Amino acid sequence: MTYDFLPGLVTFAFVSSITPGPNNLMLMASGANFGIRRTVPHMLGVALGFVFMAMLMGAGLVQVFETWPVSHLILKVAATVYMLWLAWKIANAAPPREGAAGGTPMTFLQAAAFQWVNPKVWAMAITAITVYAPGQTLAAIVAVSLIFGAVNLPSVGSWAWLGQGMRRFLTNPARLTAFNWTMAVLLVASLYPILVT
Repeated sequence: MTYDFLPGLVTFAFVSSITPGPNNLMLMASGANFGIRRTVPHMLGVALGFVFMAMLMGAGLVQVFETWPVSHLILKVAATVYMLWLAWKIANAAPPREGAAGGTPMTFLQAAAFQWVNPKVWAMAITAITVYAPGQTLAAIVAVSLIFGAVNLPSVGSWAWLGQGMRRFLTNPARLTAFNWTMAVLLVASLYPILVT
């Protein structure tokens, strides 16, 4: 297998991973509320969850949606409800000092599972596999998924670092509340693509 597709894949992976979306907004909020150390499982869940999802999609999951279109509608409804619940959770997150003691950042498994209801991730995975996996062979699908995950992890991690960098500014309860509600509203706004397709 040649790797002529690598520059295009890396560019696509970086641009699609670094731009705002549900994962990045939640990681930024987690970095601000819980710090980097407690957000690491969330970051790893995003990156490795994507890798696993892309591999399964490449192995034929897309055909399930083509065979049973209602399953795609069920996924849309589940994604919308779950993301609204997450937006509410972000909006009402504890202040950083309280979060350090008793807050609950997203776990690795929760973040990995979230990839299945994130419309941006579905679009990223489908594009990566269909455009950059030459011949749709198992080796190509695995290679594309792993390369994408390697680019994705530092990209999404930068959002958590940005959130942590804002912690001092957010020690004021009013500013923290405004930040969390802004992140929640942006997360709800990110549902637009799933609602119009």
